[in-house]
Amino acid sequence: MSVKGLAHAAIQAEDYEGTLDFYIRVLGFTVGHSWSLPAFKIKTASMLVSPDGRTCIEVFDRGAEVPAEGDKAPSREEVKHGALLHLAFYVENVDEMVDKALAHGARIYVEPGNLELGEPPLRVRNAVLHSPNGEIIELIEEVDFNVGTR
Repeated sequence: MSVKGLAHAAIQAEDYEGTLDFYIRVLGFTVGHSWSLPAFKIKTASMLVSPDGRTCIEVFDRGAEVPAEGDKAPSREEVKHGALLHLAFYVENVDEMVDKALAHGARIYVEPGNLELGEPPLRVRNAVLHSPNGEIIELIEEVDFNVGTR
């Protein structure tokens, strides 16, 4: 047996409807399934399915009592350091997606730019932003990270 891939990442939303709206309208996710689960005080949760039809983001309402990594940042202006650092999404055009995200309430953290990683250099175009809910999101144009395994 082996891991087939990442199934989903889970987030807790301060503004549940606003968070769904951002992931749907900006990043192109769709609502795959929604539910409640009183045992964990979950009034509403949804599994958002990415455009690839496979990777998901699970969104819980603010009052849900579910296991979590670390503590929240003290304020929206601060970055919290912990086990989960950010969510990264492949996009066709970083600049266009940043503009769209900013128009829907996101805040820029790292402006769109090009990076050269490692030796020989692997060119990456990316940007990093705060979603309206506070997640750190990296937008990255398609790149083949498997170059070192060939």
